[in-house]
Amino acid sequence: MRYYPQAANFLRILRTLSTFTQRPCIPQHSLLSTRNSILLKSSMPTIPFLSSFFGSSSSSSSNKMPENYPVQKSADEWRAVLSPQQFRILREKGTEPAGTGKFDKHYPSAGVYTCAGCHAPLYKASHKFNSGCGWPAYFDSIPGAVTRHEDRAFGMTRTEIVCSNCGGHLGHVFKGEGFNTPTDERHCVNSVSLTFSEEDPAAKKE
Repeated sequence: MRYYPQAANFLRILRTLSTFTQRPCIPQHSLLSTRNSILLKSSMPTIPFLSSFFGSSSSSSSNKMPENYPVQKSADEWRAVLSPQQFRILREKGTEPAGTGKFDKHYPSAGVYTCAGCHAPLYKASHKFNSGCGWPAYFDSIPGAVTRHEDRAFGMTRTEIVCSNCGGHLGHVFKGEGFNTPTDERHCVNSVSLTFSEEDPAAKKE
């Protein structure tokens, strides 16, 4: 087996970054050759920073009924109403690749983003801002719409956010990143977890 020092150094740097970074970011291109890329991919399961983007935070989450949420469905019932991609992200806590979501660069002047699983209102258009992270970003949510949980998957401690109505996985929230927003928080949300309506059902209830 041949040894590639450049690949080894690159992997060592990635492992270091995965220990200290909290803000998700996916490289847009690789400097490795095709053969060295194979070595990198084979090592990804051991690098929590990289594997967290496309994996599931909990391999058994789809087999459990959500607790303490108004909308209760079994895994089979969710599969019947969600697309395979929606099920993977909302019910199995997956993540869509950065820059691929339809709401990443969506900046309406009014409207509301709702849960793709149960259609509960989650974020107003006025909550959204451009963070440049590759996923839709919101500095706040509609009061009571989002529930936070500690997520220790992949060797990191993060704050997961889920829909308070059905427990569907939305993404994670990050604090203190220095964005010029009222809360200095970034709700990093999967586009697949959301739908959008120009009407504001949350406002109608007020």
